[in-house]
Amino acid sequence: MSKKHLLARDISWLSFNARVLQEAGDPTVPLKQRIRFLGIHSNNMDEFFRVRVATLRRMIELGGKKGNMHLEENPQSILDQIQVIVLQQQNEFNRIWDDIQREMAKEKVYLISEAQLTQEQRTFVTRFFDEEVRSNIIPLLIESLPQMPYLRDKSIYLGVVMRKSSSAYDQKYALIEVPAKAVGRFIKLPSPEGESHIILLEDVIRVNLPIIFSYFGYDHFDAHVFKVTKDAEIDIDNDITTSFVQKIERGLRNRRKGKPVRFLYDKEMDAGILEYLMRRLNLSRKDNIIPGGRIHNFRHFMDFPDVFPSHKNDRTPFTHPKLQRTLRVTDVVLKEDVMLHFPYHSFNSIIDLLREAAMDPEVNTIKITAYRLASNSKVVNALINAVRNGKQVVVMLELRARFDEEANLEWKEVLEEEGVKVLMGVPNTKVHAKLCIITKRSNNKTLQYGFVSTGNLNEKTARVYADHCLLTSNRSVMADINRIFKYLENPRTASQYINACKTLLVCPVHMRKKLIALIDNEIKLAKAGKTAKIYLKVNALSDGLMIQKLYEAINAGVQVNMVIRGIFSARIEPKKLRKNVKAISIIDEYLEHARVIIFHNGGKEKYFISSADWMVRNLDHRVEAAVPISDKALQKEIKDILNIQFADNVKARLLDDTQSNRYVNTEDKKKIRSQIETYQYLYQKTRAQSEISRH
Repeated sequence: MSKKHLLARDISWLSFNARVLQEAGDPTVPLKQRIRFLGIHSNNMDEFFRVRVATLRRMIELGGKKGNMHLEENPQSILDQIQVIVLQQQNEFNRIWDDIQREMAKEKVYLISEAQLTQEQRTFVTRFFDEEVRSNIIPLLIESLPQMPYLRDKSIYLGVVMRKSSSAYDQKYALIEVPAKAVGRFIKLPSPEGESHIILLEDVIRVNLPIIFSYFGYDHFDAHVFKVTKDAEIDIDNDITTSFVQKIERGLRNRRKGKPVRFLYDKEMDAGILEYLMRRLNLSRKDNIIPGGRIHNFRHFMDFPDVFPSHKNDRTPFTHPKLQRTLRVTDVVLKEDVMLHFPYHSFNSIIDLLREAAMDPEVNTIKITAYRLASNSKVVNALINAVRNGKQVVVMLELRARFDEEANLEWKEVLEEEGVKVLMGVPNTKVHAKLCIITKRSNNKTLQYGFVSTGNLNEKTARVYADHCLLTSNRSVMADINRIFKYLENPRTASQYINACKTLLVCPVHMRKKLIALIDNEIKLAKAGKTAKIYLKVNALSDGLMIQKLYEAINAGVQVNMVIRGIFSARIEPKKLRKNVKAISIIDEYLEHARVIIFHNGGKEKYFISSADWMVRNLDHRVEAAVPISDKALQKEIKDILNIQFADNVKARLLDDTQSNRYVNTEDKKKIRSQIETYQYLYQKTRAQSEISRH
């Protein structure tokens, strides 16, 4: 498909991050959340440069050599656009941060610089530095070093210029890594009654520069923050003598040497040290050299101290009504399908299901996929308990989950030490499907049950990621999950199993093909003058072939309604397209992460929840799974939640070619904020079920 019919995915992604920035700038959002959205925007941008900008640069270096990449037609043009947009967003970011600080002052919360300290606070900071910080810093006099020291990708540094008042020529440069991970970025200061004063760790260091460098006799110090973002791609070599784990470990070591793709610095930084750093890092003005304010690494602001008046939020997770009045989740799932909607429903039901299996003497095996796990994973604890209770446990642990590679290597070691069989994936293909199958033998019968989810098995992110999870004992679904695990256990020799899946739509074998057939069916119905509709909810829509099929459907008269959180590469500006399509993005307190597809199918609607976005990487280069939802009550529940989202006129933005992120028009309409309405919808179902149970 011609690129002119598509918006560049990276430009579209920046438009998504602009929506995150809109939330930070929204005065109706509580202050703590506004600061958190600044942190999310900053973290998103870091990953964008580490992955996407780095990839575009690799494309330029490759030239006509395609390799494994899906080359953009003009990566340099896209990089040029990125540079302009990023600078615009940085200016808007700074404006919003200034506004937030004014609002913080109204709440008597102040971020204090080293120049604003009272004598009492200065004494506190000096003592705090001596007790907590000094042992965690290693100042480097960089001019005397033959090579530029290794700069960590996620750290911030103080570039220090030392001078003597007795001589204008006597100066030295030094670097200090700010040890935010070891010490914490925010330090609460002694404060006047009713006020909260906070200082950043880099400012604590600034106060103590004369102490740090007392040996050299300098009496004037300038110190400004900078950070370097590096190419984070892990190259897996083809050395057959090296194990896959060793290749991942080598790739992680090599990531440390990744080329810089962005340099952010305080615009007040001394010109001499700025030029010196750029030269030593082999950066030129053509690179992403981005001036900013005093503060960088805003990602830490996602964990800003809880110093604001508490924001009332009654939306705490609750147990699914069918699981409330039962001793065992297992007993319910063996009788009927249950759909959990996170973060509205409690993730504890998943943990309970696994804990029950771990203790059930009739359970023989547990097989599960894991992509991103919580740092203190209750899922892992339940699986380890199962092994200790004599169960066979198989975990497909994706070691290439980006930025979780090190954590998953550690989990591999923990699990294997306990006797868990750890699978490490498929060559050149990530395993992204969210699957679990539990097998038990009861009354001489083999029973199987488990779940298919749109989100990770991570109890921490399940509190903020909006996902769906089907708990089921459906035989055809379990048969397909069995087939997938047989393939994962022997991917080089057992491809026949994954190809034989009949109920689940599975990538990379046939999900794309079956989705296209379902779209073609809607096109056929529309051309016959019959009702034809497609509902699509994904995080990203950038696959050219799938977009082409949607264009065909829209032109044929199929009504296509889409909720796309992030990348949206379709062009839907022509009027003849617009009348048959609605495309929105919802950015709110929770991260919309679920994937849902509904085909009208001549009135016999087909429903799917999926782990896969509509991107080339998901449909062609990952093991993904979509499960059909056949229970009529669950179908209605999914459709109701989608309709609530399409009615959102508070947090929904229109997606179109302008990428202006205009909010859906709210004039003369009751305000509908879909995440609140969804919570109330599900909570009312819980209350209604409780009333029925009580009577």
